[in-house]
Amino acid sequence: MTVAASPVLRKSVDDVDVDEPLDLKAPVIGAVVVALEILMAVFGRGATRFQLSTGADLIQIPVLDLPARRVVVVMVVAAGAITAALCARALRRAAAPVWMTLLLGLSFVVSFLTWAGAGRSSVVPLVTILSSTLALSVPLVFGGLAGVVGERSGTINIAIEGQLLGGAFLAAVVASASGSPWAGLLAAPPAGILVALLLALFGLKYRVNQIVVGVVLNVLVSGLTGFLFSTVLSDSGSLNRAMRLPRLPVPGLSHVPVLGPVLFNQTILVYAMYAAVGILSLMLFRSRWGLRMRAVGEHPRAADTVGIAVMRTRVNNLVLGGALAGLGGAFFTVGSGLSFTKGISAGNGYIALAAMILGAWNPLGTLWAALLFGFATSVGQTLSVIGSPIPTNFILMIPYVVTILAVAGFVGRVRPPAAEGVPYP
Repeated sequence: MTVAASPVLRKSVDDVDVDEPLDLKAPVIGAVVVALEILMAVFGRGATRFQLSTGADLIQIPVLDLPARRVVVVMVVAAGAITAALCARALRRAAAPVWMTLLLGLSFVVSFLTWAGAGRSSVVPLVTILSSTLALSVPLVFGGLAGVVGERSGTINIAIEGQLLGGAFLAAVVASASGSPWAGLLAAPPAGILVALLLALFGLKYRVNQIVVGVVLNVLVSGLTGFLFSTVLSDSGSLNRAMRLPRLPVPGLSHVPVLGPVLFNQTILVYAMYAAVGILSLMLFRSRWGLRMRAVGEHPRAADTVGIAVMRTRVNNLVLGGALAGLGGAFFTVGSGLSFTKGISAGNGYIALAAMILGAWNPLGTLWAALLFGFATSVGQTLSVIGSPIPTNFILMIPYVVTILAVAGFVGRVRPPAAEGVPYP
């Protein structure tokens, strides 16, 4: 006679899967965070001054003078509690929830900024850090979205760095020649599309290894733009002027303390980033276009069987991704008010790839990952201004160290599209 297990017994058995390997990654990271915060509490002396508003805010929040050691001790207690909860979940073979990871990261960020500004007369400008974070994440988000639409349809796009660089170059030249940064912004997407078409030609039509083609295209664009800069732009000031897109404050919202200057007093590129993330998130998972794209990336033969043009879908998505990446490249010139220089993209295309992977090939996940890397860069720039005890060379390493740690430590079991990089037919 077979006896059915009670729901309570069945639930307890399901909660603890003895066949599942013990994953101590999250608890170990939590323990490292607690140890680092304890060191910050030991060496953090004096008060830290946080600035929470700008001169344009309707409501002025006074500068906060907080005792550094007490703040860090509170963060140590919070991080310790989170780590204990992560250990308990790991012993039950349960996955670490995202909110616990975010709280652990927030605890470390607060401790780090408090320790870095302790005992100094200068303030830690939180609004400036957040505004810079959003701005610096713009090319990463556009580059990551380019990778998402390409790889979701089965094409590996390593050429994001070249697309960003090409967009930055053409935006600077066209803006300088026409005298309008808006014209430069419109000229940036075609530069990314041109690189994408070369990737489609060699990677899809002639079936050359897509990773090799992407790396070669990056080197090609870097060499070509560097050559044109040395031979044409450096001798002609009229073709490489520093021109900047104007800020477009949203009436009313731009004066809200903290969030207003960060979210609603930006250039058109930032607002376009909001729209791109929202539209792609909706279209990718809630439209026939997105379903066909994902079908081509997961099982192209099955997609071809039901009448979906696999090659055309992949080429179209590469073109769309190239336009997005080229638009992101415009941030380095007309978006930031800078003239073009050699290698101005500075490896952001590769960080965008890391953001795409960390975001699990999802537009919203890519946005959060890009904000993480942008925040790391912004903090590094701020620390060098306020006089941090950290050596300058280590400060410059912060965004790249965060990239490595994030991809190695938090990616987990994310799975790329099954047919990624596989030629068809």
